[in-house]
Formats: sequence, structure tokens, C-alpha cells
Amino acid sequence: MAASPDTARDTTPDPASDPTLARLGAALAGLPQRGPAPVHLWNPPYCGPIDIRIAADGTWFHNGSPIRREKMVRLFASILRAEPDGAIRLVTPVESVGITVEDAPFCAVEMAVDGTGGDRRISFRTNVDDLVAVGPDHPLRFEQAEGGALKPYLLVRGDLWALVSRALTYDLVEMAESRVLDGRPWLGLEAGGAFHRIAPDEAA
Repeated sequence: MAASPDTARDTTPDPASDPTLARLGAALAGLPQRGPAPVHLWNPPYCGPIDIRIAADGTWFHNGSPIRREKMVRLFASILRAEPDGAIRLVTPVESVGITVEDAPFCAVEMAVDGTGGDRRISFRTNVDDLVAVGPDHPLRFEQAEGGALKPYLLVRGDLWALVSRALTYDLVEMAESRVLDGRPWLGLEAGGAFHRIAPDEAA
């Protein structure tokens, strides 16, 4: 049964009425609108955690409700910073606050491949429209999830990673080849002038 207008209200947080989001937005008012902010240059005080969570599928939540305004999500994604202890924070020139990240802060949702072998170039688009070309500065790493499923991650910037979607994972695995590294055979793929290890090649 369709929800009535009273029950189908948009629960997206409103930065004008939420003091936490309004405060963060005000601190960023004078920043350029495109690209990540220079969070590595800022050293504001840590003001504790806030109730923002990035789910494993890349959805942002505030106070338990999804943030549906893409512009707001992109703004907050541009001020993410990974700390030396592994914590991920939102950082402005005047404060930093802790958030919860279930898996990775970004998701890689589109992939473009050009060339083969040593000339192969692979580029990804993230869910917040970062465009990242795989290479020595933006490597792929592969982990195993529970049950043995393969989970590739792409380094976006500053120790912030993007989880590659399952559909794109299959495409990456199709490009895998075996190579001996340090006397041990590895499955991996060549991209951007680097060989990205997937897993030891037990069949070699």
C-alpha cells in the first residue's frame, strides 16, 4: 500500500536546522567548490565523534537517516581525512570530528580500461565522482571477505580507499595473470605501470 503524504516525508537532514551540519557547512563556506579540500594542511582541534556513518555500500547516514542530498555528501566527502591511528574524520579549518565508516569511505562504481599488458590503463569513478587512474600512487589492493569472496580496494587519496563494486571485481579478475615475484608465483594485473597483486597463485 502506498504511503500517505504524512508518512512519506523526506527525512534527509536539513543543514539549516541541524546545528552540527550547519556548523560544518559554515566552516567550509569560503572553500573552492571543486576537488578535495587541503585537509592535510589543517590542524584543528578534535571535537569528538558525531553521528555520521558511511555504510558499506557508500550511503551516508546522519542520526540514522540517509543523507539524500548529493551535494552535501560530496561536500563532506571532500573533507575526509584518514588519521595515523586509522580513524577517519571530517576536518574543517576550525575543527575535526570523528565519524563511523563500515568498510571504506568511497565506492568505485565505474571503470574504464584502455590498452593491454604493460600498456594497460585503468581508471575508476567513485560514488562521489572522484576520477582515479590506477598506478603506483593509486594502487589496487585485494583482500578476502568472510566466505572467501575477493574484495578489491583502490587508493583514492591520503590513505582513503574505495571499495570496488562486485561487478567490477569480476572484470578485474578476468584481467589477472600469473607472475613470479620474489621467487613466488602471484596472480595479479598490470595497470598504470605497476603490477597489482591479487593472491598467491596456488596452481602454479
